[in-house]
Amino acid sequence: MKKNYVLAMVLSFVVLCAYIFVQTKFIDPKIKTQPTQESDKVEQTIEVNEVSSDEENEVQISSAEETEVVEVKEEKFDFATDKLHVTFTNRGGDITSIELVDHKDNKTKSFVQMAENVTDYNRAFSLSLGSNDKNIVDDFFMVKEFPKDENGIKKIAFAKKYKDFTLIKQYSFLESEYAFKLDVIIEGNEGFKGLNFDGKDGVKIAYTLRSSPQIGPLYDPKLDRYENRTFLVHDGKKFKKFGLGEKQYKKYGKEVTWAGVGGKYFCELIYAPKNENIQDVWYATPRSHFDLANAQVFVERKAITERRTNDTYYIYVGPRNENDLKVYSVAENNGWKLKDTKIIDALQTNTFLSWLVKFFRWMMKIIYKFVPNWGISIIIMTVILRIAMFPLTLKSSLGTLKMQEIQPRMNALQNKYKDNPQKLQEETAKLYKETGYNPMSGCLPLILQMMALFAMFDLFNNYFEFRGAGFVKGWIDDLSIGDCLLTWKVTLPFVGNCLRILPIIYLFSQLFYGKITQMGGAGAGAAASPGTMKFMTYGLPVLFSFMFYNAPSGLLLFWTISNIIQMGQQLIINKVMAKKKAEKGESKPEIKKFPKKGKRR
Repeated sequence: MKKNYVLAMVLSFVVLCAYIFVQTKFIDPKIKTQPTQESDKVEQTIEVNEVSSDEENEVQISSAEETEVVEVKEEKFDFATDKLHVTFTNRGGDITSIELVDHKDNKTKSFVQMAENVTDYNRAFSLSLGSNDKNIVDDFFMVKEFPKDENGIKKIAFAKKYKDFTLIKQYSFLESEYAFKLDVIIEGNEGFKGLNFDGKDGVKIAYTLRSSPQIGPLYDPKLDRYENRTFLVHDGKKFKKFGLGEKQYKKYGKEVTWAGVGGKYFCELIYAPKNENIQDVWYATPRSHFDLANAQVFVERKAITERRTNDTYYIYVGPRNENDLKVYSVAENNGWKLKDTKIIDALQTNTFLSWLVKFFRWMMKIIYKFVPNWGISIIIMTVILRIAMFPLTLKSSLGTLKMQEIQPRMNALQNKYKDNPQKLQEETAKLYKETGYNPMSGCLPLILQMMALFAMFDLFNNYFEFRGAGFVKGWIDDLSIGDCLLTWKVTLPFVGNCLRILPIIYLFSQLFYGKITQMGGAGAGAAASPGTMKFMTYGLPVLFSFMFYNAPSGLLLFWTISNIIQMGQQLIINKVMAKKKAEKGESKPEIKKFPKKGKRR
């Protein structure tokens, strides 16, 4: 019994060894091990043919005849035009860098980067399947670059085949264009039931397209107070802009034609010709793991039920100036044949005074044609404005003088009819008619002046042409930033690490102007208390000089020249007012002299 048992064990061992030998020698070489990590392997080769957003052309995607297991690693692909230098990654078919080759960053001296704060989990123009709070698609995509076609369009496509559908992202570029086209194509397989993920509000979302996490150039909000990030949106009829605090999410909740983020001089806009497919737009200001503030737009696409869909987006990444934005209003002016996009409304202007800002901008361009120096153009523009506004300033001052003349009678009426407001109103109207005084004579000119000054402030603070434009070499080399004569390593509050001369000149011009105005005796603070007068004459200029210390030198140049011109005008006004007072018989109060000792009677 034991002998048979031992024999059976030996035979089993021999059979097992023979099986292992045959399996290893003849069978295993014909079988490849399946990938253990999907992120490192691609089990299919997808042939990507050129796709078109034209509804008459079908998207053509076919699988290779033989399935091949290919090991894939992250790769970067550079695409360049004479306006943009774009870097793509095959992870999600996303963008990791967009450089504007025509514009330099004032601080880094490199090209302006419009895809800032990019991370592995937040890239430019990445997709999330579902709502905006879902993770971005991070799979490896197959890549195909297409040669330039007869229209001068260069394309690059990224494709990923999933179980039920194939996702393609195709980017198209034209030379001399800041706008490029992004086609998002969903090609369903047999039995495809669509993309309809649950959104935050219970609505169904197919996918979310996001903008860059942040646009450049980088800035420090604590020091660069004149730089900003604004969320921009247009519904085809009305334009709106608004800001958010840090670490916030906000749903727009209305119809959208285009949406994006604007800085002081640059913007990034996502325009959807077929905006009926947009479910909603969200704005967000999270902080990245670099502890840098983001400013990002999320465009949610409605649920997809068709087997084939092709969503086209045009993305403008470039200067926030009139010359480059207006070309997308007329089809003949751009290579994409886009028209009436309304992205011209993204200009950095005050919505209430935009018409006045446009007029001043037009005047600046005319002056620059004759005097090709933006600093000198600012001075000439300021002189023209102040001369044009002088009659209003004079009228306002004379109105104040008239009010001072009738003020004693006004006080008497107020005391007499203090318990009868209706009678006081009637008697006041009679007094105005009798003396020929119009209360609006002083207010209206002041309002018109303030409108002009606010419009000029808006223009000189945001005028794109001032970027890199110098005035006096070695002192003001860039009108879009503050002048600088000396720098140091320590950063001081309000001042930073740079000695600026223009704010100091502005301070003295404001102090002298205040003193001259006070000498006239008919200023806004003529009836104010001595303490208030002292603060307005000395305190406010010092306060404003700190506020304007890091302001663009173009803006400070305007204010300083304006103050100097106003000094001369105020001297003229003071003489006119003194003459008016003399005509009315006013004289200096008589000073009584006491007799000297010893001569008293």
